[in-house]
Amino acid sequence: MLKRLIFPSSRHFISRNSPKYKSNFLPSSWPLSIVFYRPIKVSRVCAMADEGNSSNTASSKTQKHTNRLAAEHSPYLLQHAHNPVNWYPWGEEAFSEARRRDVPIFLSIGYSTCHWCHVMEEESFEDEEVAKLLNDWFVSIKVDREERPDVDKVYMTYVQAMYGGGGWPLSAFLSPDLKPIMGGTYFPPDDKYGRPGFKTILRRVKEAWDTRKDELIGGGTFAIEQLSEALSATARSDRVPPGLPEMALQNCAEHLVESFDSKYGGFGSSPKFPRPVEIQLMLYHSKKLKGNGMLSEAKEDLSMVLQTLRCMAMGGIHDHIGGGFHRYSVDECWHVPHFEKMLYDQGQLANVYLDVFSITKDMIYSSVTRDILDYLRRDMIGPNGEIFSAEDADSAEFEGASRKKEGAFYIWTSQEVEDILGEHAPLFKEHYYIKPSGNCDLSRISDPHNEFTGKNVLIERYCTTAMASKFDMPIDNYLTILGMCRQKLFNTRSKRPRPQLDDKVIVSWNGLVISSFAKASKVLKSEQEGTRFYFPIVGTDPKEYMEVAEKAATFIRKHLYDQQTRKLYHSFRKGPSKAPGFLDDYAFLISGLLDMYEYGSSIFWVAWAIELQHIQDELFLDKEGGGYFNTEGTDPSVLLRVKEDHDGAEPSGNSVSVINLVRLASLVSKQSDDYTTKAERLLAVFEKRLKDTAMALPLMCCGADMLTVPSRKQVVLVGHKSTPEFEQMLSAAHSSYDPNKTVIHIDPSDVEEMGFWEENNDKIALMAKNNFAPDRVVALVCQNFTCSPAVHDPKSLESLLSR
Repeated sequence: MLKRLIFPSSRHFISRNSPKYKSNFLPSSWPLSIVFYRPIKVSRVCAMADEGNSSNTASSKTQKHTNRLAAEHSPYLLQHAHNPVNWYPWGEEAFSEARRRDVPIFLSIGYSTCHWCHVMEEESFEDEEVAKLLNDWFVSIKVDREERPDVDKVYMTYVQAMYGGGGWPLSAFLSPDLKPIMGGTYFPPDDKYGRPGFKTILRRVKEAWDTRKDELIGGGTFAIEQLSEALSATARSDRVPPGLPEMALQNCAEHLVESFDSKYGGFGSSPKFPRPVEIQLMLYHSKKLKGNGMLSEAKEDLSMVLQTLRCMAMGGIHDHIGGGFHRYSVDECWHVPHFEKMLYDQGQLANVYLDVFSITKDMIYSSVTRDILDYLRRDMIGPNGEIFSAEDADSAEFEGASRKKEGAFYIWTSQEVEDILGEHAPLFKEHYYIKPSGNCDLSRISDPHNEFTGKNVLIERYCTTAMASKFDMPIDNYLTILGMCRQKLFNTRSKRPRPQLDDKVIVSWNGLVISSFAKASKVLKSEQEGTRFYFPIVGTDPKEYMEVAEKAATFIRKHLYDQQTRKLYHSFRKGPSKAPGFLDDYAFLISGLLDMYEYGSSIFWVAWAIELQHIQDELFLDKEGGGYFNTEGTDPSVLLRVKEDHDGAEPSGNSVSVINLVRLASLVSKQSDDYTTKAERLLAVFEKRLKDTAMALPLMCCGADMLTVPSRKQVVLVGHKSTPEFEQMLSAAHSSYDPNKTVIHIDPSDVEEMGFWEENNDKIALMAKNNFAPDRVVALVCQNFTCSPAVHDPKSLESLLSR
């Protein structure tokens, strides 16, 4: 029974802070009158979650209590350091205490920018009565899911498998040996709407532990055994059956087409989340259809992507004043967002906007890319190049406010806009749908504390060309006025209290952003592409984007990589985390390093990527069954070792690894067969998933199809890299979208670089020697063991690649 209930990944069924899934779950055997809660509508959940929540306190608090979390580095754990709850961090001290007292563990998992985590803290964890119950009857442990995704994975998988859904904050009760005995998400403090509150839950758990301890422990042990068996799939053969990759790709695309919102873009209904892996699949599928001569179908796929990205860029999910994207929108038209900003969203979205710019050459998409990356440069990068994790959804309306409000930093009254913009206010207000009564349609969302009453979330309802025509104004003049207005609002907003910054550095998320900065350095043009559509500052020279990528990679190598063991740490804040690197850290970083090289950086990063791939294979590869586990499997406190496959808000480490192996096989001929074999075995592990539920694995579908391409296209550039001509040829090599292309650039006068190629790919080294000309750059396009005649100028190379 349990096997049939298992869900592959928390990211598929819940999304960060989605109110849709903030329901509580209890096992069917639990002695309560209401034993199972299904997800309920957004408005109802918001009402229940916020009712009685008198304040989200500002940062200044009287520190009456201090617990063990005060010694931690995680911003999320530090937020709870002065709760009256006697919190422990995850570790042996807490486990030993639970065994000594023979009491259950209460485990609470969240993250620093989690709105509902803040709500539960305010309502329950700062309440003296609740704290007494927890301290008397339990050992309470706090975990930052971003710091310990391995721990979160175990108990989120359990909650999903047992109860059909989950979310954060994740609330679980464990035996002293860490077996789960009950789980849920957010619990209000008191009984409400016929649902038991947190105090009732604590009393029931205490009663059950005292009277049915052996039964609870046995059930938890059985659940973990069943989950472990189900989540450690092995390959039945050395590769997937012929035709399955193409079928999976087609099935996934068809499911996305069926769920497409033709009015507002995106796939599915409200709440709407940006899921860049879906965009990646549709772009890949469109390219494949076009290559097969199915031009009408290819155009249809592409049009869905274009509409989705345009609607997102015009929506309130996009921060029109400061840049970047919020986590998701609660409505179907991308209007009212949940306001937190996550690093992994920014990196992936920048990449898909870059891809679409490569296809369409439409400057709207390049402008949105710049908007995202310039936001990161301004607000999310530390002094040594490290890139921070997230910004909170909540903030104070003014200095000294007693509580924080969702979106306070981002929303505006009509009067504020008029006072700031003066004569241009009418134009700006009409462009961004600003109304005196506010523009948040409260029929779609619940606002029990009137946080959005009279407030406006900026949203563009009509394209700029139409609006300029309405005002009978040349488009350039219209855009200039909009830019001036946004700058004024930006200056005003900068004086507001900022949302809390989670300045934790996570390797995997940095890998995603390293990739987007590297790609932008060549896909975007050095000159300004006309008037900016969004954030109104002078555009960054794309060369500077590569510098950002290199500094971030250098920070990781210096602070999060052990030179002796050659292993990564997972995260950094005031020092490396206790947690080792996980599969995602290796896979995402390797992908970013390969992009750094292909888009113009040093061969050094390829060498490091090869080294990291070797370590990844040692630590995570199932050498008998195929595929990669998410952890090393050496921590006895982590009860599940999972081969994750789901591509959700973030892609899975296995999906990214397939593509990494394909790319490495194209670069390193001496290990090509080994890389290919590992990729084929990996896909064989997930054969059934690819066949039955391809929709859950869009990026893996792309990787599987890449592996079937008979010969990956190689663009080889030979010449002195320090010359402007080389930069221009490198930009030309990346001028068109082609995910089945590898760009190799070599300067034969560089002894160290030539040494690398002679050791790893002697055919490329020989090609470089034979085509090197001191006074020009040579480009060759090779496929199916044949190379085109050499070309020597960017236009000729672009023409060759476009055919």
